[in-house]
Amino acid sequence: MKTLPLAIAATLLLATASARATEQSEVQVAQSAIAFAYKQMGVNMDGRFKHFAAHLSFDPSKPAAANTRISIDLASIDAGSPEANDAVLDKDWFNAKVYPSATFVSSAVRALGGNHYEATGKLTIKGRARDVVVPFTVTPSGNKTAFDGVFNIRRLDYAIGEGAWADLSTIANEVQIRFHIVATSAPAKN
Repeated sequence: MKTLPLAIAATLLLATASARATEQSEVQVAQSAIAFAYKQMGVNMDGRFKHFAAHLSFDPSKPAAANTRISIDLASIDAGSPEANDAVLDKDWFNAKVYPSATFVSSAVRALGGNHYEATGKLTIKGRARDVVVPFTVTPSGNKTAFDGVFNIRRLDYAIGEGAWADLSTIANEVQIRFHIVATSAPAKN
């Protein structure tokens, strides 16, 4: 049975940044992805979320003013099979009937040099909010900018995999969140 992801991630997280002096804010969800990876009985597993909404505001000349909010529809999970998808929505995993989404909200973004940045914020899954630090890179191309990052969370910090599933010999505690977010420049304001 496959599992978890979060995201959020997460993931994910977009946090923000660009290498040009234009604000990036129009997220292109169809060109973007939020995925996850973990180990089950020592075997590498992965999955993704098919639906999420994101708001991104970033001006590279003012990275401290950046903000991001991502909301992931947990029912859109693709954990590899219909059975796994159904199982991770149950109460012991995401409890998606009570907590249908996972969210990330940035609180700070700082430049690390070159095209590298770091976003700090709250990742909330299953009603549990935790501080996360998300490193990411920025790659501009024409009027689009790609934000790519990877970070890890511990699933038990969010009560993902309760009861018998809390046994870490079956499903590892560490979950890697990967994201690729594409945004275009915001329309000019009159």
